Amino acid sequence: QVQLVESGGGMVQAGGSLRLSCAASARTFSSYAMGWFRQAPEKEREFVAAISRWGGRADYVESVEGRFTISRDNAKNTVFLQMNMLKPEDTAVYYCAAGRFGRTATEYTYWGQGTQVTVSS
Repeated sequence: QVQLVESGGGMVQAGGSLRLSCAASARTFSSYAMGWFRQAPEKEREFVAAISRWGGRADYVESVEGRFTISRDNAKNTVFLQMNMLKPEDTAVYYCAAGRFGRTATEYTYWGQGTQVTVSS
């Protein structure tokens, strides 16, 4: 069982930055690829970014490419999502997940509780 706890969400103006963190309980953190997903009100959960077990591969949804950066620190069992040049359409609850590297939610076994990101125009 892996417990994931997100932090770092909040409210920011358009063009600003936030850094999300996700701390994992697992001693085998490096056994899992990590992903970030988001869900806006009345919309389906969507893939944002993923990083492979040792950080050698990263993947992003096109809408955040060049603005968001996913990274991980296996020594600290933590994955990060640096979000720059935020836009109002980035407003959502952001979830981190642990599982297999990929873009679909079904590839991830464990999920955090989510952290709210609100971007005002």
